[in-house]
Amino acid sequence: MRLTSFTDYGLRALMRMASVPERAFSTAEIADEFGISRNHLNKVVQRLARHGFVATRRGAGGGAILALPASEIGLGDLVRLLEQDQALVECFSPDGACCVTPVCRLKGKLYAAEAAFLAELDRSTLADVALPAPAPAVA
Repeated sequence: MRLTSFTDYGLRALMRMASVPERAFSTAEIADEFGISRNHLNKVVQRLARHGFVATRRGAGGGAILALPASEIGLGDLVRLLEQDQALVECFSPDGACCVTPVCRLKGKLYAAEAAFLAELDRSTLADVALPAPAPAVA
């Protein structure tokens, strides 16, 4: 299975937030740490906020912070949300067209594989994969 960069960025950001759950992280800070697009990460954080996984605040001391304890955030739930509208294969999408659909025996196997993948993620939480807390800055 291959996850989109949207999901990859979201998981990395959440893993960082879980490392110091009481602290707000700016998207610029997380983007710089992981060498990823700040604009893309902003979109990811917005989706996570809309669905109650993170809370955001503007201004000095603002940023994104976990809205729930990391132990209550399932990895499967995160991947389902972040991969929303991203079909594993074309024939899984509502408008997917495939000339072998009427006789295809692969689709059922792929559905089962996707379900097994998500079931494995459902066994873990964000707390299980939190990154180590960043080292304090030395002046």
